[in-house]
Amino acid sequence: MIQRSTWLHLRVPFSIFLLPVYLFALSVSTEVNLLFAFIVFIILHFFLYPASNGYNSYFDKDEESIGGLKNPPRVSRELYYTSLSLDLIAILAGLFISFEFALMLLIYGLVSKAYSHPAIRLKKHAVTGWFIAGVFQGFFTFLMVVVGIQRSSVFTIIHHPAILIGGILATMLLWGSYPMTQVYQHREDSKRGDQTISLKLGVIGTFHFTALIFFVADILFLFFYAHYYSNAHAFLFQLYVLPMLAYFVVWYVKVRNNEREANFENTMRLNLISSGCLILFFLTAFYMEF
Repeated sequence: MIQRSTWLHLRVPFSIFLLPVYLFALSVSTEVNLLFAFIVFIILHFFLYPASNGYNSYFDKDEESIGGLKNPPRVSRELYYTSLSLDLIAILAGLFISFEFALMLLIYGLVSKAYSHPAIRLKKHAVTGWFIAGVFQGFFTFLMVVVGIQRSSVFTIIHHPAILIGGILATMLLWGSYPMTQVYQHREDSKRGDQTISLKLGVIGTFHFTALIFFVADILFLFFYAHYYSNAHAFLFQLYVLPMLAYFVVWYVKVRNNEREANFENTMRLNLISSGCLILFFLTAFYMEF
């Protein structure tokens, strides 16, 4: 029987915050096999991402709030072996789709481990850690999903401009959101010696940086949908993300008055609202193209 602390640190529900990348890739795929789409969804959100969460938690040994856990319990050796087992299951299941898809799962797992393992610990390097996390959770995962859903080669799909640009836009989303997930962890990161990009920017600087990235991303998304799909897609995208933008502005004003507002609860609320808005839009976009 797996310990309760291990289940909590796998943070399976937290994987919903990465669901928009999967749905974005699904919505722009040129060929959709629903069986493979379902298998890819299960592999990523119930095995690969929880494995990454658990592995990072094991080496971080956080004592304060982390993504999806306000009061993280003490980690055990069981968490380490469970995370490795989930990685292995993900890779073996990926072979059912293709060797290339399974290889991409392996690469993702290795990079996620490099983020927290003490021998490399990308988390200690502010810009490098932010850049790599955004590329692999965004662009790389986007291509991996398309490879799995279409059961095709990455060397084939990158010749489709919409897919290639979609992957870049997915990275933009991650580059914008990632610093915000660290904004309440400055004390914990400083204590461990980790130099996250949010810690370097400061609380207010993190908000400004995220606002800039999302502003650029928003403009690029509008051009992307207007050019490759329709003006209706572009309009709906802007409409769906309005609640996220509104909450961000309101929260920013509160933090300007009191930096303690940059806390776990408000960060998770932004994650939930932004993920919800994007999930609804990408599902709508998929329905419009299906």
